[in-house]
Amino acid sequence: MKIKILIASLLGLLFSMNAMAADYAQSTPAVWGYDVVSYHTNKRPVRGSGHFAVEHKGATYLFASLEHKKLFSADPDKYVPAYNGYCAFGVAKGKKFAGDPEVWRIVDDTLYLNLDTKIQDLWLADLDTMIDDGAKNWKKIMNSSPASL
Repeated sequence: MKIKILIASLLGLLFSMNAMAADYAQSTPAVWGYDVVSYHTNKRPVRGSGHFAVEHKGATYLFASLEHKKLFSADPDKYVPAYNGYCAFGVAKGKKFAGDPEVWRIVDDTLYLNLDTKIQDLWLADLDTMIDDGAKNWKKIMNSSPASL
């Protein structure tokens, strides 16, 4: 009888710990925690803070200041990077590669990230075509996992 109670107690503890772990699950903030408003206002990327966070379409965005948080909240689509932050060159080629928040460009008020500076040079060399191809491809691949492409 004591063993059954002990096993039941241990199972209860195990399930409680799993539930707690789900409540405290960690995820990577959007754009690796960089403040997406800073690209537009500071003209450079600045790290955000957990003190100024906003959830938008399933992603957590961090901001360096309350002012940036308010600007984002008023018009999130203005600040969210193209392709949810995936590499603009990769998307133009039908792929999803992680965008580096330190390798960026704003074109027509849209923030684009690239994998690295060499890839960005290729993207910039044919910018108009890359943006057009990226827009077309994004509609096809946006719901696909990177590994499936």
